Amino acid sequence: MKTVIPAPYPVLLPVSESRAEFPVRRVYCVGRNYAAHAVEMGHDPDREPPFFFQKNPDNLDPSGTFPYPALSTDVHHEVELAVMLKSGKSNIRIENALEHVYGYAVALDMTRRDLQGEAKKAGRPWEAGKAFEHSAPVGPIVPAADCGFLHEGRIALTVNGDLRQEGDLNQLIWKVPEIISKLSELFVLGAGDVILTGTPSGVGAVDRGDVMRATVDGLPELDVTVV
Repeated sequence: MKTVIPAPYPVLLPVSESRAEFPVRRVYCVGRNYAAHAVEMGHDPDREPPFFFQKNPDNLDPSGTFPYPALSTDVHHEVELAVMLKSGKSNIRIENALEHVYGYAVALDMTRRDLQGEAKKAGRPWEAGKAFEHSAPVGPIVPAADCGFLHEGRIALTVNGDLRQEGDLNQLIWKVPEIISKLSELFVLGAGDVILTGTPSGVGAVDRGDVMRATVDGLPELDVTVV
């Protein structure tokens, strides 16, 4: 098909121990999905209905570098489990949700916290703080067929070797099947969708030259250098 401008390149992510790649359709993020982080950000950790925001597919970056973004002096790390879908539809039942999971990866939801804070005060959307270029470093994807469905396991992040964040996947307020089900009530989910499931407490600022190491038990580590 002829296009009036050059078509954008598809976003393709590496799959561990495979030459094949995972094509990205959409990126959904779950806000305040660990109780300790909800408290840390000044919110009630009770099981309120989940809320979601989006990043752009090309915000996902497997390069291992994170360019410090413009217009911010307070950029924070947030380590997360990323869930990759192989299929989807509307109104997925919780008990069937894992049928749609292709695999998992370690990811970071990098945040221009100062811009996000300004948006919150003004009651405006978060895109400037969340959906900027390179804001979602991501590691290799491990198929669920190889690692099983991840319900528990340590999730952590160090900066220059110092532990900043640590938790367990079993501490998710809304579990992965529930997230998929709730999202499918709002959107028609599909193959290629990526879900970032939330971050434990300990988020904090990074500077140029810092090296972040993000880990989730059972998945390849993600090392990212701030440049």
